Order: sequence, then C-alpha cells, then structure tokens
Amino acid sequence: MKTSWKTLLLLSLPVIVAGFFLWQGLLEPTTQSLSTNNTNSRMTYGRFLEYLNMGWVNKVDLYDNSHTAIVEAAGPELGNRVQRIKVELPANSPELITKLRESKVDINAHPSKSSGAIWNLIGNLLFPLILLGGLALLLRRSNNSATGPGQAMSFGKSRALFQMEAQTGIVFNDVAGVEEAKEEFQEVVTFLKKPETFTAVGARIPKGVLLLGPPGTGKTLLAKAIAGEARVPFFSISGSEFVEMFVGVGASRVRDLFKKAKENAPCIIFIDEIDAVGRQRGAGIGGGNDEREQTLNQLLTEMDGFEGNTGIIVIAATNRPDVLDSALLRPGRFDRQVVVDVPDFNGRNAILKVHAKNKKLNPNVALEVIARRTPGFSGADLANLLNEAAILTARRRKHSISMNEIDASIDRIVAGMQGTPLIDSTSKRLIAYHEVGHAIISTLLDNHDPVQKVTLIPRGQARGLTWFIPSEDSSLVSKAQIISQITAALGGRAAEQVIFGESEITTGASNDLQQVTSMARQMVTRFGMSTIGPLSLENEDRSPFLGRSINSGTKYSDQIAIDIDHQVYTIIDHCYKTAVKIIQDNRIVMDRLVDVLVEEETVEGSKLRTIIEEYTRLPKKQVYVSHLSQNK
Repeated sequence: MKTSWKTLLLLSLPVIVAGFFLWQGLLEPTTQSLSTNNTNSRMTYGRFLEYLNMGWVNKVDLYDNSHTAIVEAAGPELGNRVQRIKVELPANSPELITKLRESKVDINAHPSKSSGAIWNLIGNLLFPLILLGGLALLLRRSNNSATGPGQAMSFGKSRALFQMEAQTGIVFNDVAGVEEAKEEFQEVVTFLKKPETFTAVGARIPKGVLLLGPPGTGKTLLAKAIAGEARVPFFSISGSEFVEMFVGVGASRVRDLFKKAKENAPCIIFIDEIDAVGRQRGAGIGGGNDEREQTLNQLLTEMDGFEGNTGIIVIAATNRPDVLDSALLRPGRFDRQVVVDVPDFNGRNAILKVHAKNKKLNPNVALEVIARRTPGFSGADLANLLNEAAILTARRRKHSISMNEIDASIDRIVAGMQGTPLIDSTSKRLIAYHEVGHAIISTLLDNHDPVQKVTLIPRGQARGLTWFIPSEDSSLVSKAQIISQITAALGGRAAEQVIFGESEITTGASNDLQQVTSMARQMVTRFGMSTIGPLSLENEDRSPFLGRSINSGTKYSDQIAIDIDHQVYTIIDHCYKTAVKIIQDNRIVMDRLVDVLVEEETVEGSKLRTIIEEYTRLPKKQVYVSHLSQNK
C-alpha cells in the first residue's frame, strides 16, 4: 500500500487540471463584486448620458480601471429618491470625465487591488508543477516496477521470456513421431551438457537449428522438450515481437536479446514463427519494409557477425521456409535444417500412445487401427481426435472411450458435423446410387484403396459419403493408382447416368469433377504421364510480394496448351467410360447394395465386399482385406 497515494494522485490529475481551468475562468477574485453589492439596478451607457445631461447624476464611483461605474442619481423617473445604479462604461471615453466635471458631479476612482495578479501568478506556477510531478511519478513507477523498465520507455528492450532452467514439464520421451528430429536435438543437448566430448575431436557447437514443417507437427513441442532436457538458460520469443511500427525498434530488441544471451551463455534462444521477421529482403513491389529489413540485418549480424556468439544456440521454427531470406539459411547461421513432417503409420501409432496415457480407453480400442485410418494427420490432429472422442464419450455418459466414439470423431474432423438423416425416399435412393457407384468401382479396381464404409448420413456439405482406408503410407503414387482414383471419383456420375438417364443427372458430382480435373491436369503438366511426354509444364508459383519475378506468362506455346487440354479430356473420358461399363456390368449387385444402404443408412466395408463377392470376383487386394476384416 506504499504507492496508494501516488495512484490516487495520478487518477486525480485530470480533475486537478479541469479545476485549474475553472478556477482561472470563474473563481478569480475581483473587487467589483464587493463594491457593487448595494446596487439596485443597471442602466445602459446611453441612458446614463441622458441622466447626466438632465442633471440627475450626483456622484460617480469608478471601478475596474474605469470600465465600471456606480452612479448615484435622483429624478422623477426614479421616484425622486437617490439610487445606486451600475453602468458598464466603454473602453475609450476620455470625454466622459470632462462632462462629469462640467456637470460638477462628485467623482471617485477606486483602483483594483493587486490580489488578482497574485492569484494569477500562483495559478500559472501551480499547474506546471503538478504536471511535472505527475510525470516524475510515472517515470519513477515504471523504472521501479517488478517487471523491469516500464513499457513507456522500453521500446527497444527484448520481450523474450527468460528462464534460467526452463521447467516446461516436457522431455524427449513426451515427443513421438519425429525420431529423426529428436536425434538431431539430442546431440545439441549433449553438446550443451558435455561440450568436451565434441571439442576433443575438433567439433564446434552448431550456431543455429531451423525447424521446418507443416503446422501442428510438433516444432514448438520439440523446443519445449529441448528446454526441459538441456537445463540451461532458455530465451523464448515470437518473431512478430521484434517488429514494431517504429523503425529501429526491432533491431534494438535483437541486440538486447543477444546481449542478455551472451551474459548467460551457454544458452538457447528459441524464435517461433521466424518468417515474421526473416522474410526475403527487397520483397514486394516498390521496396520492402524498412523496419523488418533492419531487424533481419541485425539478426544476421548477431548470429554470425564480426564479434560472434560463442555458446549461444538459436533454434527457430517456421512452416514457410520458401519466404525466408537466403542469407539466413546458410551454414554458419542455421547450420542444420530439420524437417518435422507429417508422421507415417509408425509415428502416428507412437503419438497416439503418448496422448492416450491420460485417456480412459475401452479394451477393444486398437491404436494401430486408428493410426491406419488417419493418414495425413499431424500430431496436433491426433491429439484433437482423442480429445473429441473423450468429449463425445462424456456427452454420451459412458465410462470409457470406445471405437464408436473414435470413428465418429474421425468422421467429424474429416467431413464435418453430422446432419439430420434424409427422410425423402426419392432423394435418399438417388444419393444411395451415387455413393454405391463410388464404392463398387473402387472395390472392383485393382489399384484403389479399399472401402471403409458407405453412409447416407449427411456431414458438412456432403449428403452422403464413401470412406476409404489407405493400404499403406506412400509418398510415390503410380499412374495406375491415379487412373483408378479418377475412375472411382467418376463412379457417382456414372451411376446416375446409367440408372436414371442422361436427363436426370444431378449436381451432386460437382466436387468429384473438380478433383478429377485437377488430378488429370497434374498427370499431364507435372508428372509427365501423357502422350505429350515427360515434361513439366506447370508454372512455378512466383509471388511478386516475395521478391520474385512478376512475369506469370506460360513457358510453352499455344499448341502445347491445346495438347494439354486434349490430353486432360482424353484421360477423363477414358476413365468415365470405364466407370460406366463397370456400373452396367454390375447392375444387379448395385440394386441390392442400394436397398441395404437405404435401409441401414451405413454399410461397413467388410459387409460391402461380402455382398459384391457373391456376384463377381474381387481383386486380390480386396480379397485379402475382406478376409483380414473377417478374421478380426
């Protein structure tokens, strides 16, 4: 409570200022009010001259430097009684005194007292003193605050979070699915703890490690694990905290950050989202941002400048490596670039085990099955998946998470929230034929992923969905697999045409057609999978706001463009005819599957394959998956 009177003074400062102006304008003392308290009325200056000419004025008292007069007059209009009347005199009236003397009127001049000047002097001095005192208290309070220099005078100070021994509660055992990145950082931690192991053979500590990867893959989590393992001073800051509207502030913060780091070396500096400050210099039409470029120049100098920064390891994270300045990426600044990518099957399985530790799972839950069903999920997606399943379990008032809640959570994350089931039989059967068309074609093709389930329950914008289970994680996709995906995507439109006729096809395949066109064009322009030849004809994305060429013209002739369109049409037309033929050849099994789907609304992939196998032979992969599902 020692500063309570200071706070009170600061809060009352606006009131004091307002009172000062009121006092100056309304409360300044004058002698006029004291001298005129016996006056009964007022009269104009012209009326006063008429009274003077008629000889009715007996005495005049002048006040306020001859600007105000108290007149004693008596006459018929005044009831022949002496009355004191106040008159406001003009500023320049020298002839008035002459007239008063000629009329033999008693004149008394009353000079104003000097108290007004004294009050004015005191008031003019008091206000600046109060203002200066308030500013002094503000500066003193900001400089003596518990968090260091105040914000008003600390634009150039670093805002990094500093911990002598970061207690993040996260170690390497809590990070899964990124084993290669963990090995890289374990070397860094070992170097900080036992540098003599490396210096004995002439190795030097890396100056910087750059974490690259999509959002949600665990870059910031890795930094927290490094802080928890290293037990050395740890500075954490976001790249956006360097940039301010004032030119030079960001560079000053960089200098202050590295100054503190050198005082606590060996230590770690973690800069999250470094692309906010490390973008390419000279980017943008008409020049770049001077503040950002000065900040980046200072960062480059501190990381590998003339003085050096021995014992300081800079760890940065970004999901936009394409926009970073080339000088920032060279060895000597960021010696290592660690890619933290979306996990594979084994990585997803390990991540699920980490996040399932504090979840109450039903014994029938198989994390391997969940990992198999979630290709492309990042670590953050998997954590959100188990959390959504736990929320759904609590909503259903169950005691443990089962596969039903996990399946529903996957559906919600991928396709959106569940809608109201369809009631209209006509629309329901039409959507059923559309979805069964996808399911039959994908099941009967050799190179397509197996069907996980088919459902008529709406989710998001989709009125029905067909789910697939990727057989394996593969970064390489064959031409046959792409052709199969295009053919299966056209299965819904092909089913509508075969069953209902050309005039009854609907807009339900609009999203399928967009995907089909994109895949076919990429086959021609990116992958060289057409008769045009093994050429890359796709334009490189050149954004002028990243310091790149503004020319976005094509690099091929008009004839090549015509050939590209022709090849895209040829691929799609061939796949569509294949889809139509499969639907026509399997019309009987399609009608049966539609009846089952309309009745049950959801058909699992194993049941779907069992019904199809009664009418036709399944490909080897589909037979293996079907038998594997039955064994489970």
